[in-house]
Amino acid sequence: MIKTVDLELLLQSIIETSNNNITITDQYGLVLFTNEEHWYLYGIDSMDSVIGKTVYELEEQQILKPSVISVVIQTQRKVQAMQETRTGRFLMTTAYPIFNDDGTLLYVICYTQDQMNILNLHEDYDKLQRKLESVQAEMNSMRPKSQVMYRSKALENVLTTLHRVAHTDAAVLMLGESGVGKSMLARDLHNQSNRANEPFIEVNCSTIPETLFESEMFGYESGAFTGASKQGKAGLIQQAHQGTLFLDEIGEMPLTMQVKMLKVLQEKKLKAIGSQKERKIDFRLVTATNRDLRKMVDEGKFRLDLYYRLNVISVDIPPLRQRPEDITALVHYYLEEMNQKYDTLKKLHPLTFQAFLDYHWPGNVRELENALERLVLTTDSYMLTPDQLPPEMLQQAMPSPTYLAEYESLNLKQTLAFVERQLLEKAQKQASTTYEMAKLLGISQPSVVRKLKKI
Repeated sequence: MIKTVDLELLLQSIIETSNNNITITDQYGLVLFTNEEHWYLYGIDSMDSVIGKTVYELEEQQILKPSVISVVIQTQRKVQAMQETRTGRFLMTTAYPIFNDDGTLLYVICYTQDQMNILNLHEDYDKLQRKLESVQAEMNSMRPKSQVMYRSKALENVLTTLHRVAHTDAAVLMLGESGVGKSMLARDLHNQSNRANEPFIEVNCSTIPETLFESEMFGYESGAFTGASKQGKAGLIQQAHQGTLFLDEIGEMPLTMQVKMLKVLQEKKLKAIGSQKERKIDFRLVTATNRDLRKMVDEGKFRLDLYYRLNVISVDIPPLRQRPEDITALVHYYLEEMNQKYDTLKKLHPLTFQAFLDYHWPGNVRELENALERLVLTTDSYMLTPDQLPPEMLQQAMPSPTYLAEYESLNLKQTLAFVERQLLEKAQKQASTTYEMAKLLGISQPSVVRKLKKI
């Protein structure tokens, strides 16, 4: 039979030669056995600084933020949590309670995994994936060269319609909520058209005062009115000559301007304010609105003849909450764009990503883009965690306070593992396979399988 001293020597040798980062404490949190690799992740060079100390002392010294072992001692069950060290590392730590025959806690075993290596692998994979997609795009020259990021069938149908009419001069009316991406789709339509090398002039009709509308749209000659520029000014319609004129929020155009706009569309001519001659004008008209133009016609707020001129090709763009598949594509696209723009390497924590999937996005694509930009600019950490989200997103993503009552003594980072388990269970109810779960959660299928084994 092996002596107790020999067992301790054997156990310490196993821990020191293990590829895992391991620490074992007694039931009071006193560190008994560990290896240097474990504490190197926390910025500690020598085990002498750890052996014989309790995890509570290490918490007070801000070495452990938080200590999962202390939570195991308190809850008497397995705990998994994400830790951020003072050296800037993100560690996934899992601790297990060890009981004797009568159920008394004897020891706690803790394993720690450096998430930075995994994140680097994901980044390398993402780079390879982007290269592969680039090669595939070049090989598939017959596919429409749209710059719009999407995965949903609903938006695919919209883009198919726009691509079909891109090489014509048919007027296009885009319908949808504010921020849904009408401006982006209008520019994409222009880029696929025969006018792609000519100007794309975007006008938001809601931002031009009614008294300035005519001079802004039609331009004016020198001295046309008091305060006019001595050089005169070319109107926005003239600037769109040979190109595309995109009138956003067309429902806000004053009735007096609607009459003049209709005349331009019918005659393909315009006359600047103060000018005696008309000039020919050629442009593709694309309009957009979040209002019910047909109802406005019935109310006498929009001209019926102009409505028919605009409504040759009509596309209805669904809000982002009705096409959740697109959220994943948009998050990846805008996060990469923000990282390049601000020279950062920010990543979303899986629970932060899930919060983006769960949120209802009343401001649609524009709100999503702004939320990501705000996260990138206002956080110092490499990993964007759920506690950095705005309150409205966090409230919708996290379980209710009552549901978390038993964890009220823990801060947000300590409850990440708990929330992850709830999200996995939620996805499990909504999906029939692990592949569907992976799609819902925004992670890989192997990751789903691994996580399910832990709960």
